[in-house]
Amino acid sequence: MAKASKARTRVAIVYGGKSAEREVSFVSARNVAAAIDPEKYELVLIGIDAQGRWSVEGPALGQAIEPGEGAALEALAGTVPSGKGPPSEASAASEVRGLIADRRRDSPLGGVDVLFPLLHGTSGEDGSIQGFARMAGLPCVGADILGSALCMDKDAAKRLMREAGIPVTPFIVFSSSEGARLAREEVFGALGRDVFVKPANLGSSVGISRARTEEEYETSISLAFRYDTKVLVEKTIFGREIEVAVRGRRGRSGWRELEASMPGEVIPRNGFYSYEAKYVDEEGAEILAPAAIAPQEAEACRRLALEACRALCVRGMARVDMFLGYDGRPVASEVNTIPGFTQRSMYPLLWQASGLSLGALIEGLIESAIEEFAERSALLTDAPLALG
Repeated sequence: MAKASKARTRVAIVYGGKSAEREVSFVSARNVAAAIDPEKYELVLIGIDAQGRWSVEGPALGQAIEPGEGAALEALAGTVPSGKGPPSEASAASEVRGLIADRRRDSPLGGVDVLFPLLHGTSGEDGSIQGFARMAGLPCVGADILGSALCMDKDAAKRLMREAGIPVTPFIVFSSSEGARLAREEVFGALGRDVFVKPANLGSSVGISRARTEEEYETSISLAFRYDTKVLVEKTIFGREIEVAVRGRRGRSGWRELEASMPGEVIPRNGFYSYEAKYVDEEGAEILAPAAIAPQEAEACRRLALEACRALCVRGMARVDMFLGYDGRPVASEVNTIPGFTQRSMYPLLWQASGLSLGALIEGLIESAIEEFAERSALLTDAPLALG
């Protein structure tokens, strides 16, 4: 293994996690690690198992590696502990505290300069890891605590977007399966007899199903409440499924401006864009990047994506999902603040189609996080007057 250069920025990619989207995280982490510029960055890979334990042992997890190093990246998906066995002799929690707190380059694991979370869904995309980074005094790639938390909760996100005048898919929220079942006819009366049932706090289409009959509705409610304590029932929108990637970009005032990619389109072949269609079945959906839509429709989609991110306090990184109606007007569906980085994921594909390579995209995201952190660190933390 080549000796790490002290001049390079040390990036800790955090992946895995206690989420139904854990497997997607493995692939995203492998792709990002392989694309990072080894001349500028040094990697530390940190895995979180299904029980929430952090692992920083082993050649693929705890040590700094060279970006693109084959053996470490091959081991990436297989070295996160399952969480089923006894914990390791050393405390993972104490090791992580040491990794974050000890910034000396000659410490056992070395200090990291910036976190790059690729924890899709629960405990990663909801502000948890962002709050951890804030408390640890570390820059963190992507949306901040508030934006992450708001976007993760589809109910809160839709209400805020609606308040900002952004058209959203009509929906009804339930906090108990019994309440959702008792309101079935009311739901069908308000939204029509063709709805999608979703956990409020999850992504990658996990726990989502379509319901067009009473039996399907009952089954869908049961499934969604297995993943969350709050469930949305949404009206089915007939139109084209459009996605737009958003990132922070350098403007006159630093990295505060947002930039939207050209839109892409997802054409599901089996009803809707399910987890299997996204990550398992390569024939499950056709992905168009860019989308074959009229210039004015593309501009409307890009404008809606930027407005949605501003309404939800999102900077840094997001993928905005929407439906383009047959009248040419987009309707917002949801905003994802840690989008996938797999080979089939729209976020990197849309930026590549917009002229930005994966390596350049990753570099921009890292530098944006570092500059945002520097700006926040310059704020005053002392009271204006001493008490006493």
